[in-house]
Amino acid sequence: MMQTDFTHDPTALSWVESANGHPDFPIQNLPLGVFSQMGRGPRGGVAIGDKILDIAAVAPLLDAEARPVALLAGQSSLNDLLGVGKESLLALRRGLFRLLRHGADREVVEPTLIAAATSEMHLPARIGDYTDFYTGIHHAENVGRLFRPDNPLLPNYKFVPIGYHGRSSSIRLSGQSVARPHGQTKRANQEAPDFGPCRKLDYELEMGIWIGSGNALGHPIPVGRAGDHIAGLSILNDWSARDMQAWEYQPLGPFLAKNFHTTISPWIVTTAALAPYRVAQPPRPEGDPQPLPYLLDDQDQTLGAFDARMEVYIQTAGMRASGIDPHRLSTGSMTAMYWTAAQLVAHHSSNGCNLGPGDLLGTGTLSGEVAESRGSLLELTEDGRTPITLPGGERRTFLEDGDELVLRAFAETPGFVRIGFGECRATITTLAPARPEASSYVPLARTC
Repeated sequence: MMQTDFTHDPTALSWVESANGHPDFPIQNLPLGVFSQMGRGPRGGVAIGDKILDIAAVAPLLDAEARPVALLAGQSSLNDLLGVGKESLLALRRGLFRLLRHGADREVVEPTLIAAATSEMHLPARIGDYTDFYTGIHHAENVGRLFRPDNPLLPNYKFVPIGYHGRSSSIRLSGQSVARPHGQTKRANQEAPDFGPCRKLDYELEMGIWIGSGNALGHPIPVGRAGDHIAGLSILNDWSARDMQAWEYQPLGPFLAKNFHTTISPWIVTTAALAPYRVAQPPRPEGDPQPLPYLLDDQDQTLGAFDARMEVYIQTAGMRASGIDPHRLSTGSMTAMYWTAAQLVAHHSSNGCNLGPGDLLGTGTLSGEVAESRGSLLELTEDGRTPITLPGGERRTFLEDGDELVLRAFAETPGFVRIGFGECRATITTLAPARPEASSYVPLARTC
């Protein structure tokens, strides 16, 4: 596990004035991302207050250990940077902290700062593979009760981390609109399904786990070392078409109801930055089975959970027109995970599957034990049976066109400075299905 050091000092201040007291990006955070600006292409940076530091530009100012790592940030994605491993990433963090803290040579570093407001953010990495897990046990129980009141959890849930392979090609950055998907649905009173726009469009409150250094095919990652392969976390919203999912998911699980769009926040908050906010994995209820030996590590159980707070806000088109602020739908915590992030990595590779730098794992929807902490509209409205009344009088069971969802997350604990993950936001738009005669295939180059 990462240990705290001088980069977590709560008294440390930066000469970047906007960083001091910033709710997300104080000097103690320094998350990694990819940005561009007019006239220059995408490259790696760190968020510091309302600025972005160009990492590669300050490489000559760093020591011999951090300098080659910083130069990797000059590329249009962070895959190579994430793949250097935790010790090299820590050396980079320490070097950047020294350049940005109060008392450093401001005149030399300041020209490498760019205003975040005038920059464009990009996906932090080329995401080769994406896997979405189902680790939120309260979410699993809530959903299970809706459809299987007498048996909400399937027999394997407490023995094996449940997950499915998602679609990396449709992962998009915060701020890009989500087109309402079309698909097959079948209502209870229908004899046969029909095809049309999704009627039960939903969000999922999740966190994304970024893989750093990977493993070779055929060489599993032991759970005790799995944390070393995690580069950091971002906010993730795995949009879901609940009516499409109910019809298609048996027997093989999610398909078109999940792969049309996944939104992530632009900044990777590193595991080093999150060291002060590691806590014990919540104990399993009495009678639950212990994890099998390949998933059980004492240190991981002691400090394997992340104490990060998550929030979901909605603002409808009507609320925007009336000047009504976004309304908080729910709030939850990463400690709702039944399995730790290290257990997910260990299990994913346990059959010899190779993970690579920039691969992304979703935690699954993280709901808490109380109603206010439910991480999806499926739970909040009991599959549409209990509508939510919003400020201004509008009601919602599921998302409508024009609705904007904003997910936020932060970590704070006594004795340390609060750090945040930024925002993960998107607005729902209408998508008319293309006519077959009007469609044509155009191969797309894969970009960041």
